[in-house]
Amino acid sequence: MTISDVSTEEEKVLSGGVLGTAEADCPDLSIVIVNWNTRELLLDCLASVYAMARNLSFEIFLVDNASTDGSVEAVRAQYQQVNVIQNKKNLGFAAANNKALRIMQGKYALLLNTDTIVTRAAIAKLFEYMESHGDVAMACGQLLNADGTKQNSIANFPSLFTLLANETLLRILMPKRFPSKRQDYAGPIPVESCIGACLMVRKAAMDAVGLLDERYFFFMEETDWAFAMRQAGWKSCFVPDAMIYHLQGQSAGHNVRARIMFYRGRYQYFRKWFPLVWPLHALLIVVRLIVNALLNGLGLIVTLGLHGGIRGRFVLYLQLISWHLRLCP
Repeated sequence: MTISDVSTEEEKVLSGGVLGTAEADCPDLSIVIVNWNTRELLLDCLASVYAMARNLSFEIFLVDNASTDGSVEAVRAQYQQVNVIQNKKNLGFAAANNKALRIMQGKYALLLNTDTIVTRAAIAKLFEYMESHGDVAMACGQLLNADGTKQNSIANFPSLFTLLANETLLRILMPKRFPSKRQDYAGPIPVESCIGACLMVRKAAMDAVGLLDERYFFFMEETDWAFAMRQAGWKSCFVPDAMIYHLQGQSAGHNVRARIMFYRGRYQYFRKWFPLVWPLHALLIVVRLIVNALLNGLGLIVTLGLHGGIRGRFVLYLQLISWHLRLCP
């Protein structure tokens, strides 16, 4: 499957307003999209929603984190029916989503990244699954790269075990305990957590557990939410035939700023849920970073410093070690 699978007939409704159910008083869905300077991606995402979310009533919230690229103006010009919430500064993922979640009218919220393109029937399949499984708080579909290859759409709860072990190896040796894109699934399966690029969440579960924890800025928010919901008796599930393109999903971890935000989120998670072991967790991460830096330093020596990938990883590990030694400012 490729992005070109969006049919010509479906493209005719991209301007919005054609969907007569999109502005119902009591919508099935409240679609929440958080944006920060991703104008073109945002417009493509909205176009796919209006093309594909047929036979469902929905409202859309755009929560903009102080973009300066004309995102809000473009949406207001092309999609007047979208509810726009403008923040004066970048509040991060959790706080921005919560602004819409507090006022949503739908039975479910659908959290969408701006770099997603929903495919034919993806939203409907998630909705139908949630409707028929009242004990499920969250459901996600299969995320795809632009060429149609699969991305990881499932997350396990972080632990000292997963930190010490190689996660790729765990997914190979223990596929039921650690499901991943390496496997094919005949139907929906229960999971510990979902990747939040496209995530449907039950309003009743939010009312029971609370909204996203705003101490997270970016990374780990949905994992924290899923853990809280599991503690309260709710389930999370993966629906493999609901397919969503996630066009920039592989780029988030390849720069030092993103990696620092990831570690901040992970430390917040352990401090919140496992306060007695989080210092050990932080120490083990520093040890892993040092080992990785040494291995890549050896690789630089062997390749005479000519391998760009090894050189980039070596510099990244040094920057992350420095940040930790400065007590994670």
